[in-house]
Amino acid sequence: MAITFSTRIGPGFTTQPTFAAMYFPAGEAHIKVVDDNSGKGALTEVALLTGADANDLITLAMWADACHQRSARTVALLPYLPGARQDRGLPFGAKVYADLINSMRIDQVVCFDPHSPVMPGLLDNLTIVDSAAVVRRHVVGRADSDEVPQRYTGIIAPDHGAIARAQRVADATHLPLYKAEKHRDPGTGRLSGFSCEPLPAGGRYLVVDDICDGGGTFRGLAAAIGLPREQLGLWVSHGVFSGKALGLTESFGEIVTTDSFPPKNDIGATVVPLHPYLIGAIK
Repeated sequence: MAITFSTRIGPGFTTQPTFAAMYFPAGEAHIKVVDDNSGKGALTEVALLTGADANDLITLAMWADACHQRSARTVALLPYLPGARQDRGLPFGAKVYADLINSMRIDQVVCFDPHSPVMPGLLDNLTIVDSAAVVRRHVVGRADSDEVPQRYTGIIAPDHGAIARAQRVADATHLPLYKAEKHRDPGTGRLSGFSCEPLPAGGRYLVVDDICDGGGTFRGLAAAIGLPREQLGLWVSHGVFSGKALGLTESFGEIVTTDSFPPKNDIGATVVPLHPYLIGAIK
């Protein structure tokens, strides 16, 4: 199970969680009171859900109903927005998931680095935690700091959709941005190759994107760039790491992600805990 609960009193004091999840023998999700915090003051109930398991979303809905019945304020930490990549087409998955979450009437939903503006535009009461400061602190370092020296000389956006995200990281780290592109066969629409702006020799470059699933885009880009793995790093905010993602270690000397998604494979990536950033966004 990738859903946990906590309880806060007043401006941020944490007490024993009011609720815990349980499941009936037939499989239905349920919520039970494990520590009755009634009378302790204004309560904020917090749920943290990682990954995209639909069963956890039903548990979240049960939790929200229990909280509403007790007149508690509700905050759902959903660092990985389920369905955020389904932001077009048939079915319109982002809206299906957004409608489900909105139906829970949660007072604040906190996510981390969503895939596109589409699903955030559909969700009520959403707070977005950006990835730029996290990448600067945990991956790139700072040029003006002896304690955390800067470890990269440039940021690479792997395709057009990643430019805005990578630009924010480049701005936060005061590093140049280099843009890469995917190329497709105009007749079939199939991916035919990659290209990247010229990179200064001898540098060390960090590829920045939001999601890594099977890793094919990043392996293809690394091959097109042609640098040794020691000169390339990869940051992805959400590391699914399915299928052939194990091969990424042949192309990148460092791979960094967060704990927003339980990975399908352990590829030896460095994992940044998001909890402090998510909790810090609670209003």
